[in-house]
Amino acid sequence: MDIASRPAEPEQNLQTADAAPAPQAPPVIRREDYLPPAWLVPEIALDFALGLDATTVVSKLSVRRNPDGNGTPTLRLNGDQLAPVAVHVDGEAVNDWRMDGPDLLIELAGEAHEVSVETALVPSGNSQLMGLYASNGMLCTQCEAEGFRRITFFPDRPDVLSTYSVRMAGDRAVFPILLANGNCTAQGESEDGTHWAEWHDPWPKPSYLFALVAGELIANHATFTTMSGRKVDLNVWVRPGDEGRTQHAVDSLIASMKWDEETFGREYDLDLFNIVAVSDFNMGAMENKGLNVFNTRYVLADPDTATDADYDAVEGVIGHEYFHNWSGNRITCRDWFQLSLKEGFTVLRDQLFSADMGSEPVKRIEDVRILRIAQFPEDSGPLAHPIRPDSYQEISNFYTATVYNKGAEVIRMMRTMAGEERFRKGTDLYFERHDGTAATCEDFVTAIEDGAGLDLSQFRLWYSQAGTPQVSVALQQEGARLVLTLRQAVPTTPGQPEKQPMPIPLRVALFDRATGTHGGETLIVLTKAEDRFVFENAPADPVLSINRGFSAPVAIEMLRPDADLVFLAAHDDDPFARYEAMQSLVVQHLVAAVGGGLDEGARAQGREAIGAAFGAIVTDPALDDLMRGELMLLPAESYLAEQLLVSDPGAIHAEREGLKAWLGKALAADLEALHDRVSAVPYGREAAARGARKVKTQALVYIAAGNPAEGARRGLAQYQGAQSMTDRQGALMVLASLDCPEREEALADFLARYEGNALVIDKWFSLQAGSLHPRVLAHIKTLSAHPEFRMSNPNRVRALYMAAAMNPVAFHDPGGEGYRMIGDLIRRLDPINPQTAARFVPSLGRWRRVEPQRAALMRAELERIAAEANLSRDVREQVTKSLG
Repeated sequence: MDIASRPAEPEQNLQTADAAPAPQAPPVIRREDYLPPAWLVPEIALDFALGLDATTVVSKLSVRRNPDGNGTPTLRLNGDQLAPVAVHVDGEAVNDWRMDGPDLLIELAGEAHEVSVETALVPSGNSQLMGLYASNGMLCTQCEAEGFRRITFFPDRPDVLSTYSVRMAGDRAVFPILLANGNCTAQGESEDGTHWAEWHDPWPKPSYLFALVAGELIANHATFTTMSGRKVDLNVWVRPGDEGRTQHAVDSLIASMKWDEETFGREYDLDLFNIVAVSDFNMGAMENKGLNVFNTRYVLADPDTATDADYDAVEGVIGHEYFHNWSGNRITCRDWFQLSLKEGFTVLRDQLFSADMGSEPVKRIEDVRILRIAQFPEDSGPLAHPIRPDSYQEISNFYTATVYNKGAEVIRMMRTMAGEERFRKGTDLYFERHDGTAATCEDFVTAIEDGAGLDLSQFRLWYSQAGTPQVSVALQQEGARLVLTLRQAVPTTPGQPEKQPMPIPLRVALFDRATGTHGGETLIVLTKAEDRFVFENAPADPVLSINRGFSAPVAIEMLRPDADLVFLAAHDDDPFARYEAMQSLVVQHLVAAVGGGLDEGARAQGREAIGAAFGAIVTDPALDDLMRGELMLLPAESYLAEQLLVSDPGAIHAEREGLKAWLGKALAADLEALHDRVSAVPYGREAAARGARKVKTQALVYIAAGNPAEGARRGLAQYQGAQSMTDRQGALMVLASLDCPEREEALADFLARYEGNALVIDKWFSLQAGSLHPRVLAHIKTLSAHPEFRMSNPNRVRALYMAAAMNPVAFHDPGGEGYRMIGDLIRRLDPINPQTAARFVPSLGRWRRVEPQRAALMRAELERIAAEANLSRDVREQVTKSLG
C-alpha cells in the first residue's frame, strides 16, 4: 500500500479543554504476545446485494480448528460498527452467539463448520473510507489494515489466509461494472433490472487484500505476455471522460510487469489485472490481489494537467502496488508488526524500478531527500519506532516513513553488502521458502543471510532499534598511510535509552586534491562503537568522500573546510556524493548562522564559497539538467532543524531565505541566461526536456528571490507561455509567494482554466497554502471557505491543510495561529475520519525540538486535543505519545 492523502468532513461542536475528562491511552498490543489463530478459514464466499445507501452482505465461512492454535471452542469474528442480522452454523440458525465489544463470538464443538453471517451496511454514510463506502456514485472498498471487519464479521488478521468467492448484484444503471479480486467466472441479468457477477480468486489471501468496486467505469485495455507465454488482460478503469489520461498508467503497468520478471524473476499469476481510480481514497493506492484500487492522482496524467513529478509518481506507485503481488500478496505478513516485511522490501523494489526507468542518480537523491525530510524527524521525535515495532495502539499509525522508507534503506544495505547477484539469490530463496504463507521480518533476513552467504546476526539490530545513527569521522595522515577513525552512536528514543552498535556499510573514496581523481572506491563496514580503518598509499592531503550513494541511512558528523566541500561538489564522480557536498556546504553555513556563530565577515565568506560552488553548477556545460536541478536545491528547513537540538524556525527561515536572495542577486546574470536557455527547449518526455523544465523553475526561484520584480515578470511570461503543467505550476508556485499583481492574474486564470478538474484544482489550493506570501495564513482561511473546498474529499483536505502544516511561514507563525489552525482541524476531523486527523498530529508533536515560546504554543494545542472526550484510538495514541 502506498500512503498519501486523507479525507475529512464538516465542522463539529468543539468542547473546551476545561470541560473534557483527562485523556486515556488506548490499550497496547505487543508483538511478544502473538498467538496463532484458534480457527482458520480456508474458504469464504461473499454475497453482496449492492446499494449506495443500503448494502446487504452474507458471508459463508468454512472454518476449521487450527492445530497450532490454543484449542478454544470460541470462534472470534472481528467487527467494527457492525451488528449481525442473522447467524447460521452448518445451515441452522443459532441464537447463542454473543458480542464481546465489537466482536462476534460463537461457541463451536468439533473440528470444522460452515458459519454464515448476514450484515447490513450504509456505504454512503461511511465517512472513514474504510471498509465498503460510496465515492461519487461508485462503491469501493479499502480493507488494509483492519477495514474488512467493517464489511462482515471475520478473523480480520493477516495470518488467516482464505480462498475467496464473491457474488455481487446491483442495479445495472447504477453499477454497470462489477469487479472483485481474481477472475470473473460468471455473470448475468435479472428480470428486476439488476445484474450480477461472480468472481473467484484461486490464491489464498488475508482479508486486508479483499477488494470490490461497482459503478460506472470505462477501461483503457491492454495485454501483457508473461515470460512463460501466458496472456494477461490489463484494464485501467476510470470514470467516463478520464480515459484520455490513462495511457501513462497502462504503460507503467506493462513496464512494471516486464521489469519484475527481468530483475526479480517474478511472473504475474492471474489471467487478469485490474486497476481502478477512485477520487475519495485514504491512501495513495492499495495492492488488492488482481484489483488494485488507486487514488486518481496516481493514475491520471497528461502534459496539460500533470507535472513531470506527477508522471514519475504514477509510474512509481503503479510499480509499487504491482510489485506487492509477490512481496505482500503471495507472501504476506504474519502480523502487523511485520509491516516492513512487505512495505520496506516493496519500496526498495519500486525505487530500483524507477531508477532503471529514468535517471538512477537523480532518483537516489530524491529518495534520500524524502527520507531526510520525512523519516529523520520521525526518528528523533516522540513517535520514533523501529522498522519492526514492538507495540502499537492503533495499527494505522504505523504506516510511517520509518516502516516504508527506512525499511527500504535497511534492505538496501543488505543488498550493498551482498552485491546484486547474491542479493538476488537471497530473494529467490525467500520467495521459494515462503510463497503462500504469512511470514516475518526474521524469515526475510534469514533467507538473505542463507542465499547471499552473509552473517546478519548483528545486522538484525536495524529491525529492533529506533533512531538515526550518528557517525563521527576523523582523519589522520601518517605519511603514505591514512587512518580513518569512525565512531557511531544511536540516540536515545522513547522506550530505548540504551543502544548497541549496528553494522553500517559505508562506501568511501580518497581523492587526490591535485588531480581531482581517486584510486577506487572501498566498502567498509563499521560494526563497533569505534573503529579504525587504514588506507595504505593514500594521496597527500586527501579529500574524503564518504557514504557515497548514501550507502547507509545515517547522519555523518564531520566538520569540513569549505574548500573540501567545494572540491567535492566540483569533482566527485559519485553523483550523490557531489550533491551531498553541496548540501553540506550550505548546511554548515546556515546552521552556524542560525546559531549565532557567524559575524558579518564570516557570513560573507561562507556565502562566497557557496556562491562559487553554486555558480559552477549553474554554468557547467557537462552537467545534465536533471542533475543540475537537484544540485540547485537548498536543504529543506525541516532538515536544517534536525541539525539543531532546539531550533528557531523563524531564524532558520530568515537565514535560508537570505541566502537564496543573495544567490539570486550574486548570480543574476548566469541564472537569467540559464532560464533563457531552457525556456527555448520544446516540450518532450525525454530526459533532456524534463531536465530543462526542472532547471527552468529552479532558476526562476532564485531570480525572484534576488529581484522580485524580475521574478514576477518572468514568472508570468513562463506561466502564459507554458506548454505543460510542469512549467505552469512552477511559475505559479513562484508567483504565489510574491506580493504582486501578476500573482492574482495567474491564480485567477489557473482556477478558470481547470474548473472541474479536481486534481488540478488541488494544486491551486496547495500552491497557495504552501506559499511564502506574508499573508499566507489569511489566504488559507479564505481558501477554507472557497466553494471548491470540500472537507469530504481526501486530496482536497491534504492539498490545503497538509501544505499549510509543512509551510514554515504559516505553521510556525510566532503568535501560534498556524498551530491553532492545525489543532482545530484535528479536532474537527477526528469524529469523521480518524486516519486523516492522526496524520496531522506529528507536526505539533515536534514541540520539544522548537524554541520555548513556540514550543509552549504547540504543546498547548496538543493538550487541547487530548482534552477531547471521545478521541479515536488513532489520534489518542499520537497525542499521548507526543505529550508523553
